[in-house]
Amino acid sequence: MSIADLMLRVFAAIATLASAIAMTTTKQTLPFSIQSFLFRADYKDFPVFKFFAIANSIVCAYLLLSLPLSVFLMIRIKMKIIRIILVVFDMVMLVILSSGAAGATSIVQLAEKGNSRANWVAICQPFRFRSFCHRLSGSLVGSFISIVILMLIIIASTVSLSQL
Repeated sequence: MSIADLMLRVFAAIATLASAIAMTTTKQTLPFSIQSFLFRADYKDFPVFKFFAIANSIVCAYLLLSLPLSVFLMIRIKMKIIRIILVVFDMVMLVILSSGAAGATSIVQLAEKGNSRANWVAICQPFRFRSFCHRLSGSLVGSFISIVILMLIIIASTVSLSQL
């Protein structure tokens, strides 16, 4: 089970890193302007996207730092207290990642669909910020893949703990 744990951590780290990179490089400027007003969209314009990028970066760093511990637990199988601590930190990282992804998803949904009751127009329309919106969506996919992988890590870890 420890080899699977190690591989899942590597895959989750790659997905969170890709998600953070995709988010932090997301910006688009429209090719037209109105009286020196330039239409642009940048992830930095939305605090929730900043939080999303920071959350993915924190989880990626944690996953990379937990790799040596995962290797250590492959050698020392009976270290129950370290496994419990690792599961607790995995759960904390899952909460951080989920909160960032949930917030970013709500803003992407608003950008895609708008809100007619609040008179918020959708910005992700043809000839508007399509590239910006596609990169946001791709970043969310990577984050949700990491969430699923973290859930699998937690489930596998708790099952292996129950067998010790």
